[in-house]
Formats: sequence, structure tokens, C-alpha cells
Amino acid sequence: MINDMENEKFSGFMKVDVIDENLGVSFPMLVLYPTEKPEKEESIGPYKLKVSIDANLQDQAFPLVVISHGTGGTPLVYRKLARNLAKSGFIVAMPEHPFNNVNDNQLENTTTILESRPKNITQVIDWFYNDKLFKEHVKFDEISIVGHSMGGYTAIAVTGGTPSTLPWETENQIPRKIEVEVDERINKVILLAPALGWFRSEGALEKVKIPILMMTGEKDEITPSFHAEFLLKGIVNPEQVVHKVIENAGHFSFLSPFPANMKSPSFPPSQDPEGFNRELFQQELKSEVLNFLLS
Repeated sequence: MINDMENEKFSGFMKVDVIDENLGVSFPMLVLYPTEKPEKEESIGPYKLKVSIDANLQDQAFPLVVISHGTGGTPLVYRKLARNLAKSGFIVAMPEHPFNNVNDNQLENTTTILESRPKNITQVIDWFYNDKLFKEHVKFDEISIVGHSMGGYTAIAVTGGTPSTLPWETENQIPRKIEVEVDERINKVILLAPALGWFRSEGALEKVKIPILMMTGEKDEITPSFHAEFLLKGIVNPEQVVHKVIENAGHFSFLSPFPANMKSPSFPPSQDPEGFNRELFQQELKSEVLNFLLS
């Protein structure tokens, strides 16, 4: 009889720091990855997560997925998706964008954030190229990015989109283009309830050439359907976009479920439209993302 433990896949977990030379700071990044060391339930921030902390990587190379969180958010709200991907054979990087996160959001709604967020993604990928532990374990020709909400902006900006400021982001309210350096190492994009208003200008998306999976919520009131329309109408080749509208889902329905003690109407990220089962949806989310990454 084969020992089930030998066939079970586990997720390692490590916290590292990445340098942002542009802002003159370092920012934390969570890395989940395939390991052969069994997991145990750990307290990670306010959450419980089954992982194997600081375990050795499984001895082979894996594709890399970077997850970009929403404005004022935290990587930890994508912990279930990240763990599922790690257990399925991916190295998952979850940076905390400096000055635009739950702990420090002082640069929200500024042009600095529009410029720095895409650079953070390039800094993350560079970190893997230079880290002696991980660089031998990453398939650098298989790099993808997942972006939720403002993370969707980040994903499109770093893969060729040309953003322009929104009225409240400049003193004179006149739109100006944001200079963003494209990271051509990224070859797939997954957008979850993306914020894409910065790409409303004609031609803003003509340089985005890689496959995109976009999942939006039918009842999203924060990034409603017109955000998706900017992408669908602005992309040169519509066939490169797979768009799935999730029935009855809200903006935050793509986040990992919150513990019971954190669920409250006064905490919108924990709330879904009536009748939506976020726990059940995690399986659908995992399947859709995995199928796209493996296709």
C-alpha cells in the first residue's frame, strides 16, 4: 500500500525583504513554494494557515507567480490562492506595496504610487534572479502576475499598458501619462476585479500582447463593469483575453474568506452580496487560475 504522505504536496512559507531603490525603502514579501516538508497550522498575522515555515524547496524548478494586492491592502488576503498554487507546483511571491498597504497607505491616490507599483513587480522578479536560495528553482521563462483591484492596474501597467492620471491625482486635474517600464519577462496576466480607469485613453493598451484571464464580479460596486470594458475595447487582439463574470460576486469576493471574528458589515472586505459563498468560490478560483496558467 502506497503511503499517502509520499504523494501529498505541501507549501513552504518564507518572509523576505525586497529593496525599493526608487522610494529608498525595503518592503516585505511573502513567498510560498513547493516543499516536501509536511505543513502545520501557523498563525500568520491575524490568520491561520497550514504551511511549512522556512522549509527547503523541492529540488526542481517551478514557474513564478507574483500577486499584487489592492490599494490599502495586504498580501495575506490572497493566502488561500497562494497556498493552492504552491501546492500545485508554483513559486508564489506576494509583495506588500510600500506606502499603499494596510499598515501604511500614505501615498494612496498619488502619481508616485502609479509609478512605483509596477516597479515593485520588476524588483520582485529581480530579487528571485539574485537570491542564492531561489534562483536555481525558478523557471524564468514562465512568469505570471495576478492583480486584484489596484493590483490589476499594476499588472497591466508592468506588461505594456500606458496609464494616465485620474483628475484627483494631479493639482490641475489635467491627465498626464505615467512613465512605466515594461517587464517583458512576464508572459501571462490574471486580473481579479481589476481597477483599469487609468487605461481609458486611446491606444493605452495597444502594447499589451500577452494572454490575459480577467475575472470580474457581477455585483462589483467598486470596480464596476466599465473597468473591464476599458480592457476589452482597448486591447488590439480580443482573442488574447478570457473574460469570466462571476455570478453574484462583489469586489472582495476574490479574497480568501475571513475568520468569523473579522466578519462585520463595518469591514467591507469581509462582505459579499447576499447568497454568495466565498468559501465555495475559492475552489472555482483555484481551478480557473490553474487551468489558465497551465494552458
